[in-house]
Amino acid sequence: MNVHPLRQPKPVALPFPAADSGTQAFADALHSALAQRPKRISPKWFYDERGSELFEAICELPEYYPTRTELGLLEAHAEEIAQLIGPQAEVVEFGAGASRKVRLLLDALVKPLRYLPIDISGEHLQASVEPLRQDYPELEVTPLAADFSQPLKLPPVAEEAQARAGFFPGSSIGNFEPAEAAALLTRFAAMLRGSSNSSGKRQRGLLVGVDLVKPPALLHAAYNDAAGVTAQFNLNLLVRANRELGTDFDVDAFDHYAFYQPEQQRIEMHLLSRRAQSVQLQGRQYAFEAGENLHTERSYKYTVAQFQALARRAGFDPAQVWCDVDQRFSLHWLVLPPA
Repeated sequence: MNVHPLRQPKPVALPFPAADSGTQAFADALHSALAQRPKRISPKWFYDERGSELFEAICELPEYYPTRTELGLLEAHAEEIAQLIGPQAEVVEFGAGASRKVRLLLDALVKPLRYLPIDISGEHLQASVEPLRQDYPELEVTPLAADFSQPLKLPPVAEEAQARAGFFPGSSIGNFEPAEAAALLTRFAAMLRGSSNSSGKRQRGLLVGVDLVKPPALLHAAYNDAAGVTAQFNLNLLVRANRELGTDFDVDAFDHYAFYQPEQQRIEMHLLSRRAQSVQLQGRQYAFEAGENLHTERSYKYTVAQFQALARRAGFDPAQVWCDVDQRFSLHWLVLPPA
């Protein structure tokens, strides 16, 4: 598959820098990862500009069912979802992607007021917001370059807004351990509520995409595509480290390795060292044994009941659920009761 470079957008002024996604934060995370046994790093570091580009390519692969299934659910149920959210809404997207999904939501909403996309990759965010501003001239677009998994204060809800809805598509919730996912949803609830002075009459809720438990063969194919794009995506973490941090990873000496762990209901992705080797990072040496791996991602799969229980722990009231006919993917509308 040929992956084309992102077109160069007009510069977009971001409200504040992505401090936690900066070079030293990446270096600190990699030092910590390489010093651990077993070695493990957060998948958020996949998403430099090239990583974001590769992920968008993954979403187009025939083996990768989540994106097209979620898009199908949004297309089929956008009007119903819009009625649940209500008119004059603000939409907060956690981990903004290529904007195809949120466009379906914005098109169905009645007089949406503001769109607040949050993404750790400032470059990727800039590439996505300018076309939205052009296509939705009456919509206020306020991009936030930040790590949504860390404490974050959103701008106050606009006075005329009748609702604030969170949008967390793509089954990204599965990248967190269940306890971490519950904590993240709790943080989302606090962000969506805003200040204690906000009107309690405003509707608040979260629309979240959740990958469902399914036969392992389908999961294995989705994370080990024939074109090798997912392998490039995984290995790009090392390419990024070499470019940004001056590490000396021999990228060709690592293999992409992904498999389903049925006991924990999760996919795991690793970078597997083919041989014993040493890697330098900011003057420190870290050793890999032959066959040792760097754990780069986990993706938990849930049943509908399991995810609803998780949402309740975070303070949401589970409401509508939409699933495809093959029961591969689900969309959940979670209502946030008044504080």
